[in-house]
Amino acid sequence: MSNNMIRLATRQSPLALWQAHYVKTGLEFFHPDLKVILLPMVTQGDNILGTALSKTGGKGLFVKELERAVLDNRADIAVHSIKDMPLYLPEGLGLVAVCEREDPRDAFLSLRYHDVAQLPEGSVVGTSSLRRQCQLYKNYPGIVVRDLRGNVGARLKKLDQGDYDAIVLAVAGLKRLGLENRMTQILRPETSLPAAGQGAIGIECRLDDTDTLQRVATLNHRPSQLKISCERALIKRLEGGCQTPIGSYAEIENDELWLRAFVGAPDGQLIIDGERRGNFDSAEKIGFELANELLSRGAEAILAQLNRQ
Repeated sequence: MSNNMIRLATRQSPLALWQAHYVKTGLEFFHPDLKVILLPMVTQGDNILGTALSKTGGKGLFVKELERAVLDNRADIAVHSIKDMPLYLPEGLGLVAVCEREDPRDAFLSLRYHDVAQLPEGSVVGTSSLRRQCQLYKNYPGIVVRDLRGNVGARLKKLDQGDYDAIVLAVAGLKRLGLENRMTQILRPETSLPAAGQGAIGIECRLDDTDTLQRVATLNHRPSQLKISCERALIKRLEGGCQTPIGSYAEIENDELWLRAFVGAPDGQLIIDGERRGNFDSAEKIGFELANELLSRGAEAILAQLNRQ
């Protein structure tokens, strides 16, 4: 393969293709001699959109085919939404760059209500995320949460058809698709703490492909990488996945990392939350230590109960 070409594996959804073109544009800008070719693929996760992720093996289903293409040298890099990436990558592959993060918060969308707090008892809210479900039930116990799958366009269509009174989606995806006007309200982290990696694009590559590693490094955004490292370290220590309502959200404030996190029961009846601050050199340590604190305060019992179900 020519040193002036990079083959980029991506899912075929509109949002995934936007992210792939974003990476392609960035690489070709920093390396004018480079040609990036997109290799759109259908993943296992794309083929089972009618079933909740928590029942099908988790978000790793959206990346396995892309990773296999890179391992088999059919592609040089794979581009993912980091919140879809598993915590442990196949041997030989690494998350080698984190692009500058978009707004990581959740958005409330409704045709009838201007504020999530206006939802009357019995309102049906759509989301495929146990993390969002847990926080919705905690803050608005009278509502009904129903599963919502499909790409962004399919979810919006279900809202427009009246299948739901409201839905919750990621702000980042709506912005990237030019759908900001569909957002009714951006939810504060205090109301809906984001997922680890939400809003961030990651680039996965073979660790022995030094030429590609050097090129991709130009797209790495250090502040975003630090936040993601902090968030994912907490999830890894908790051994959490799609079957567990976990929020993990890091910000940079006053030249230090500030991590907030929670572990909760799906019905929102029990939530263990906490926060921790530290310097940039301690990103993973901050996540690890906050996870240990949550485990000691009751999160371990929640996780054990969920694992038995």
